[in-house]
Amino acid sequence: MSNSRRSHEVDVIRMAALIGICIVNVPFMALPEEFSFVPPDNFLDHSAAFIVACFLQFKCFLLFSFIFGWGMAIQSKSALSNGASVSSRYFRRMGGLAILGVFHALLVFSGDILFLYALLGVVLWMIKDFSPRRLLTFAVCMMLVSMFVLFITGILLDAAMMEQNTTAFEKTSPNLGGTFLEATEIRVYDWPVTFVALVFLQGPLALGAFACGLAAAKTDFFSENSDGLIFIQKRFWLLIIIAIPTNILYAAAVSNVFPDSNGILLLFGLVGIAIGAPAFSLIYLYFIIHISRKINIPHLLVLSGRNSLSSYVGQGVLAGFVFGTYGLGLFDKIGLAALIPMSIVIALLAMTFVGAYAKYFGRGPLEPILRKITGS
Repeated sequence: MSNSRRSHEVDVIRMAALIGICIVNVPFMALPEEFSFVPPDNFLDHSAAFIVACFLQFKCFLLFSFIFGWGMAIQSKSALSNGASVSSRYFRRMGGLAILGVFHALLVFSGDILFLYALLGVVLWMIKDFSPRRLLTFAVCMMLVSMFVLFITGILLDAAMMEQNTTAFEKTSPNLGGTFLEATEIRVYDWPVTFVALVFLQGPLALGAFACGLAAAKTDFFSENSDGLIFIQKRFWLLIIIAIPTNILYAAAVSNVFPDSNGILLLFGLVGIAIGAPAFSLIYLYFIIHISRKINIPHLLVLSGRNSLSSYVGQGVLAGFVFGTYGLGLFDKIGLAALIPMSIVIALLAMTFVGAYAKYFGRGPLEPILRKITGS
């Protein structure tokens, strides 16, 4: 397979993952904090919470993480071909991601993943010389770590919710729907806690996905009829058997379908996502690759996937404008069900802008900054 075709498929995966990530993230920018703890009052919003949790939460993040791991090998090859120091360029890149992540978390979205990626990228460097088999074994170990962490988290959350009145989550002023300074104040306050939650809840699975992506690069996963694609194809129905019940159980748990008394089911739902999310991500990965080979994706959207840093940040910037009083002021005025199509529109608008910008200038707005820091 040519490099251009392989790159196209990777860009389409990033593009699809970014749309899903936007759908998952927008409610955290559009609704008060208590929406995460209190089930919606109406059926449509309750159903929307279930659908997003079942089909998108964790899954799109893992797809994005998979490509991050794949990209490490590609960047290393690029550095070697240019006669540059692989380690120097790599760690400058991680440092640049960390810096951009801090700004993104404080000014745009406290659920930022760039800073987390920078830290996990350091761990990935330590295992970069593992064989593909050892990398996949490492990924399985990260799934087990995730199951343990989610088990402990489920117990702690159940205990906390038993003691905590949900009105304690209500915020008056300032909030994310206020002025930019008020929203920034909330982000500064929330980010440390949010980041710690991301490290424990998503860190192990993300690191496992990094390892899988690196293994994919070492085995030429995106070539026609690669061993990796054949492996997924042969186990496709097994993946479905694993993915459907575990993700339904997780979605039912986090969207409050179960009564509070069913703590065991809630716990199983949280623990099961450590297996269910990777299974669904592999299914999505397989479908996206085949779709990208058969359907012409709009070029601007493909370019937005190639410039994923700008697209990811751009989605948050646009969402902040839509929901903050410094923009359209729609904070806490739209339910979860309506937020799904609105999130898709936000994602597509931001990505189309980035794609058009990249088509005219060669790269997205933020990519040159990271390349300057990286020295590439």
